Amino acid sequence: MITSSRTASPRLVTVFGGGGFIGRYVCEALLKGGVRVRVAQRNPSQAFFLQPLGGMGQLDIVRADVTHPASVAAAVAGADAVVNLVAIMGGKMDLVNSRGAANVAKAAHDVGASTLVHISAIGADPDAASHYSRSKGNGETGVRAAFPTATIIRPSLVVGAEDQLTNRFAGLLAMLPVYPVIAPNTRFQPVYVRDLAQTIAAATLDPVHRGKIFEIGGPEVMTMRELTRQIGAAAGQSTGLVDMPNFAADLMSRFGFLPGAPLTRDQWVSLQSDNVVSADAHGLADFGIDPTPLSAVAPEWLGRFREGGRFARRATPLSVN
Repeated sequence: MITSSRTASPRLVTVFGGGGFIGRYVCEALLKGGVRVRVAQRNPSQAFFLQPLGGMGQLDIVRADVTHPASVAAAVAGADAVVNLVAIMGGKMDLVNSRGAANVAKAAHDVGASTLVHISAIGADPDAASHYSRSKGNGETGVRAAFPTATIIRPSLVVGAEDQLTNRFAGLLAMLPVYPVIAPNTRFQPVYVRDLAQTIAAATLDPVHRGKIFEIGGPEVMTMRELTRQIGAAAGQSTGLVDMPNFAADLMSRFGFLPGAPLTRDQWVSLQSDNVVSADAHGLADFGIDPTPLSAVAPEWLGRFREGGRFARRATPLSVN
């Protein structure tokens, strides 16, 4: 269990985006560590489900928008530590991922918070080809300018019961007779959301991690084809896979601006680069966390796609081979 280093009284941690997919697990880890948590959410009702996780007076939920500096300042008032999980893919990425991140960092600095943990992404770079990666890279630059000792965490693909990746893939595999794999050879290092959340909580509570950059990935590096096959195995789907030619995916992405398009142009550009942890990067090992394989946990939430549901018996062990 993660514990706070302060014994006199619980610390107050403001978590921007605490009601989101990753945020719910971060808040759970912090609450179990005995700290007070203030969830800052643009729509507070999206975080109400967190209330049973905390004790009396341990959890607070406030309205805040990272693009509105006044609301950010109000949300961090009195906080010892601040966590920023807010990000978008598509739309006004520069406003949210770059300027919004800088707004949070400045407010954390102005209020005298001792710790800021900013969640970025592997591939974040102000000079990246994709708009998303550029916005995340510029966000890191803005964060460090306002809060030089900020801890920056860059995860690879994050998977878990509420994710938009494995569930979407499993649903399509259940519907289609043949599944076209886009960018089949691009490599990923998916990380289980609970492992990432434990990392974020530990970075928030232990000052030894301040000022560092961490790249967080799971125990396996796999291509998109291997990832899709493993998702299918966890979901009990034997759908045939066929690699989509790059020229076809490139053409499809040019219509990504249309409503309901399966692939945006920026997503296609991002898929031209691997999304794996650098060889010399700080990672899960720095936190003493043993990474969880996707095959060990994915059946828990993808079992609902099996014939007979998640209680159906698996005929064969999961494999990426």
